[in-house]
Amino acid sequence: MTKKKLVILTGAGISAESGLKTFRDNGGLWEGHKPQEVANPRAWQRNPKMVLDFYNFRRSEVLKVQPNAAHIGLAELQDQYDMQIITQNVDDLHERAGSRNVLHLHGEIFKMRSVRNENKIYDITGDINLGDKAEDGGQLRPHIVWFEEPVPLITKAAEITSEADIFVVIGTSLVVYPAAGLLDYTQPGIPVFILDKSIPEHRSGIRITTIEAPATEGIEQLKTLLAAL
Repeated sequence: MTKKKLVILTGAGISAESGLKTFRDNGGLWEGHKPQEVANPRAWQRNPKMVLDFYNFRRSEVLKVQPNAAHIGLAELQDQYDMQIITQNVDDLHERAGSRNVLHLHGEIFKMRSVRNENKIYDITGDINLGDKAEDGGQLRPHIVWFEEPVPLITKAAEITSEADIFVVIGTSLVVYPAAGLLDYTQPGIPVFILDKSIPEHRSGIRITTIEAPATEGIEQLKTLLAAL
């Protein structure tokens, strides 16, 4: 029997329950700066050390936390579905929970790349410092999609979404584009679910089942609803 294709879009809300602060936490400031002002190409040109320090800090924070019940619950669904996770998160909590098919739309905190060639990518768990160079001599930078940069994997994510038999959104405000636009690529009539402690606004015309709860609490309800399809 062919397994149904389950596609899940996750955002910062699922990782926040592991203790990772989102860009909007604590007044949205880091060292007196709004993260949006740190995580963009202009900031990199102006003060690359500040940008590296910001991501070195975030990398160290990810190392301190563990996957939560929502990450683990999603990984458990892999046996029943042909499952693909599309995440806006740069952490590796889905992978650590056991999920195998994870597409990171906005990059990965434990990878770095050359400023001269975006395809020269290396693993990193420590800090990236000014003067750290790739093989091609280019300064190493976080393998992260910054604000104001294109999202290279959005086309692949849209293709995956268009093939979904079931589409689920967990822990995302649906305000960050182009990721929020993935809903528009779902096939008409397929079951769509949104699990969030505060259900975001979404476009009309799609019949959506909502679960208003933190991801760690709503994951079992989601599993029950999926099993009933």
